[in-house]
Formats: sequence, C-alpha cells, structure tokens
Amino acid sequence: MAGTYRANPVACRAVAKAPPQEEIESLLDRAAAAYEDGRWDDVLSLSRQALAQDRKHPEALHFEATALAERGDLDASLAAFRRALAAVPDDADLVLGAADVLVSRFGEDRSAVEEGLSLCKRGRALAARRGDRELQYEFWLLEAVGLNQLGECGEALERADRALEQKAGGVDALRERAVALFELCRFAEAEKDLQKLAAKAPDDAWAQHYLGLAAERRGDGREAKRRFERARKLDPEEFPAPVTLTEEEFDRAVADAMEKLPAHVKPYLGNTTISVEHLPDEEDLTSSDPPLSPCILGVFRGTPIGERSVTSSADHFPAAIVLYQKNLERFARTRAELIEQIGITLLHEVGHLVGLDEEDLWERGLE
Repeated sequence: MAGTYRANPVACRAVAKAPPQEEIESLLDRAAAAYEDGRWDDVLSLSRQALAQDRKHPEALHFEATALAERGDLDASLAAFRRALAAVPDDADLVLGAADVLVSRFGEDRSAVEEGLSLCKRGRALAARRGDRELQYEFWLLEAVGLNQLGECGEALERADRALEQKAGGVDALRERAVALFELCRFAEAEKDLQKLAAKAPDDAWAQHYLGLAAERRGDGREAKRRFERARKLDPEEFPAPVTLTEEEFDRAVADAMEKLPAHVKPYLGNTTISVEHLPDEEDLTSSDPPLSPCILGVFRGTPIGERSVTSSADHFPAAIVLYQKNLERFARTRAELIEQIGITLLHEVGHLVGLDEEDLWERGLE
C-alpha cells in the first residue's frame, strides 16, 4: 500500500559504530547525495566501492540494500540487509529497512511478510531502548501494514492504534486503521476514519478508493463513482479503470469457466447452484469469525461434500457458489485477466465444495 515507511540509510550516519576511513567517508557522502536525488545506480555503485574497502560496513550495506530494492532486485536487497544485520545486529534502522523490504516489497509472499513482522517485534524493542518514539511509530505502522496484508485485521487494528499512541494523527497509521476496520466489516467506523484521513490528506488515493467502496456498500452510486474517479486521477497505476462486462458477457464467462472445470469435479456440481451477485452482502461476510473481506471474489455457501450428514436438516439445502462481479472487475487489469480470474475463483470455490480449506487451496495455487 502507498505510504508505507522505507528506512532511510542517511539516518544511519549518526549510529555507525566506528568512524569510516576518509575515502569511505567521501564515498558515503556522495552516496547520501545520490540517495536524496533518487539516483539509485549511483547509490549502488558508490556503496559497493565503499564495501570493496570494508565489506562489513553497515552504512554502505544499508545504501547497497536500499538501492537494490529501489531497482527492483529484491532478493539481492534482502541478502544485503541480512549481511548488514549480521555485522550490526542491534541497529534499529537496519532492522526497519530489512523489515520494510519483506513486508512492503514481498507483500504477496506470506512467509516473507511473517519474517518481516518478526523483525518488527525485534526492532520495536531496540527503538524503545533508544527512546525513539518516531522509530517505534514506524515499526508499529509496518506491523499494521503486514497484518492487513495477511488478513489478520483485528491484530492490524491493534498495531495501528499503538502507532497512533506514538504519533497522534499519523496519516499512514490512520489509513491502516481504516483499512482494518473496513476489512472487519465495521463499515461506519471505517468511513469515519476515512473521512478524517481525507480531511488531513486530500490527495491520499487510498482514502478516496476506500471511501468509494464504503459509499458503494451504502448504495450511494454517485458518491462511489466520484470517489473512485478521484482515486484514479491521484494514482492511475494503482487504481486503473475497472474492466467491465455486461451481465450477459459475465454469465457467459462463468458458463465457459464451468465447462473448463476438471472432469472429476463436475459431478459434484449436480446439486450446487452457481450465481453472480454485484457485491457480497453483510450476512455472508459476518457469518464467520473473523468476518470475510468485503473484497472477496467469491464464496461457497453450504456444507462441503464429505462433511454432510443425512440427519442434519441444514445439509438438505443445496450448496451454492456465488461470484461477485464488481470485486472481480476491480481485481483484473485486462479483459483476459478478468476471464482468467473468473475461472480461478470458480475453481477455488469448487475446492471448498469438495472439502479443501484455504491452506489446501494455497498449496494448489488457488488462493
């Protein structure tokens, strides 16, 4: 999500453990200037020149790691952060830099995010020992970001509140708090926080987008459209115009996806209804604890095959799979991607029908 913290290696100048040699000092001064200008190739080159003279210099490693991350070489960046932490394990700024790469840059990788959250816990202790409230805020904030990404929004809400204790009115923490509330289906509270966020940061695209989602759920189509268009204008890369299909085109895509289902699962659909709705209703979302995300692409209603009992009256109702058109259309970037995702979502929900849980589906690439 936009607005997450990225550790600044320039700040580490004050906590280097030993004075660098004169030539290394000059190289790092030039690297700092290049960092401020966003000249990442120069940062990388200068930091590596410094490392050629002192391969464990933590500041040079921090510059190298940050430049690699900005250039998109995440594995190399993480390796550099790990080398730096091996050299200076109690440097809270380095811990934050490594945690940020894991949480913010590897966001789709659950194990990486979990590793980043572990580093946050370690870093918070170091920041508290230094009495650095700003750094404590950044660690609480990054934990909120990571936990929201993992869908652990109740814990994310608690971390966002802790961040706001360190910095009252922190925009990024307020954003994560509002997202957590929305994902927990506490829509009125989420909208209240989002309004506060939009007032403090009128150009925050995420605030506008989530206000659009909240208005859409309230049935205020005009307000939703205005908010979505505002978010798109502010950040067209993050919030492109959704791919849309007519109801007939969407139904046809679902029918085509059903035809492509594996032959061995098709017999299970005989007593299962498959339908399309615009958005999930609150009853479906709050039927589980914790609630399902309002942005889910589909849902399975009923008892999975293998868990049904001839003595249970609930199991005599037909199972149902529902796909949510608006969420699917927002998820996709192209028509081809939308068609593909309809098929993936259908197969995911069929997986629940036959008794697979989320971990089983994740292992099969159907998360």
